[in-house]
Amino acid sequence: MDDHLVPLADAAEESAFGGKAVSLGAAIRAGLPVPPGVALGTVMVDRVADGDVAAIEAVLSSPHIPDERLAVRSSAVGEDSADASFAGQHATKLNVRKPNVREAVQVVWASARTDAALAYRTRKGLPAHPKIAVVVQLLVEPVAAGVLFTRNPISGADERMIEASWGLGEAVVSGIVVPDRATLNPQGIVVDFVVGDKDVKIWYDEDDGTSETPVDEGLRSVPCVDESHLEALNDLANRCQRVWGPALDIEWALGGDGNIYLLQCRPITTLGPSTP
Repeated sequence: MDDHLVPLADAAEESAFGGKAVSLGAAIRAGLPVPPGVALGTVMVDRVADGDVAAIEAVLSSPHIPDERLAVRSSAVGEDSADASFAGQHATKLNVRKPNVREAVQVVWASARTDAALAYRTRKGLPAHPKIAVVVQLLVEPVAAGVLFTRNPISGADERMIEASWGLGEAVVSGIVVPDRATLNPQGIVVDFVVGDKDVKIWYDEDDGTSETPVDEGLRSVPCVDESHLEALNDLANRCQRVWGPALDIEWALGGDGNIYLLQCRPITTLGPSTP
């Protein structure tokens, strides 16, 4: 059973651990700043979802899952490829405590079997029966977080596009705020910066889960990233491109320690035509 539960750095087989886990494993092996965790293979996830006691105990006793706030993310086989992205289809559970990992894994497993997720698989010509693995990681407690596109996803222009907001990056991904937006040229120089109206942030509940929290009035129109953070994000983008290629959609977080962390990296699936 151990070969279906491995440190995230050892996830290398896409057919067993899904695209997201394998991508993060490659990032760790390349020295990129990825929070530590484990990959649960599709076999292990099926067993946990079925209530297999031995599988559940193996997960809960893993020394590679810290006893801190956790993120439990889907890593389905065929997910987040260059031709398909399941963003918004498969569940992510944030602020999960270790004793509740089993329930979070079951939620992720079930999310791959909703009518919407199955219909999307059909449209993309993927096998009807989903094979879903799971990533369990230390959850960064971010000052700010967001997304970074290494090319303009609308025009295809060779420029970095960064969106950022206070708290967890789900506020940006879900569109509940107007984020700060920065555009960098290919050399990493800021050519445009527009401060957003970040009136709420997604933050941790006292127990498991997250909720929307009002942002202090004085911070709504204050940039949540500065020039040094943008330089660090540009460096992260360059390092990611050396691993995965030019057109990437990166999720990142700015930790309380001032460091930028890589949460996810996948190909841009909606890249428009390149501009001169």
